[in-house]
Amino acid sequence: MIVPEVAGGAAAELDDLRAACASAVTALGEAGARQIVVFGADSAMTSYDPPQRGSLRPWGVDLDVSLGPHDPLESRELPLSLVIGAWLLRQHPPGQPVMVNMQGISVDATPAECRNFGECCAPDGPWALLVMGDGSASRGIKSPGYDDPRAEPYDDALAAALAGVDLDALHALDPELSRSLGVAGRPAFQALAGAVGAAGGAWSGDLSYYAAPYGVSYFVASWARA
Repeated sequence: MIVPEVAGGAAAELDDLRAACASAVTALGEAGARQIVVFGADSAMTSYDPPQRGSLRPWGVDLDVSLGPHDPLESRELPLSLVIGAWLLRQHPPGQPVMVNMQGISVDATPAECRNFGECCAPDGPWALLVMGDGSASRGIKSPGYDDPRAEPYDDALAAALAGVDLDALHALDPELSRSLGVAGRPAFQALAGAVGAAGGAWSGDLSYYAAPYGVSYFVASWARA
């Protein structure tokens, strides 16, 4: 729904979400990153080498998203999480040339596997992470997962972890509960915690958006070394 062509007539209702995303993505380039690594849930652990391409046709919109030259013989279709990441980077490109490294993380990966993936992902040189994932999809009777009383406490705890850079809380996200609530972002959040833990140092967090439009929880947070 963050893509206006998908939201259609309801697009204006998410302008504040898009503005928060714009600020967060723009900050990656301003931080001096020479490579941006994008994490997102996928059907398997997959690294997508450039050129990277994806489409929103499965969601009813004739819109292709690509990074780099479009060559169907040399690129594989990105999963939805990384398609939206690519769309954000196309909308708000860094001010200087950067390499984009797309990494799909299996939805069935255990917390330990996600943590290890994040710990091992660091490329050479200055880099930044763009982590794509939403919260529960069970916030109300009109949500995709209908209403589940466990969803709001789950999302509140996740929002607090993102605001406070609480790595332990992210590592502790329960895969089964996350799956039952429709939390697509669980693997990416746990890989994020692994990557930041491996980087070390003190970090500060800023949660600029947290809401559940249409019954799905969205968060926009920025982390930086303190």
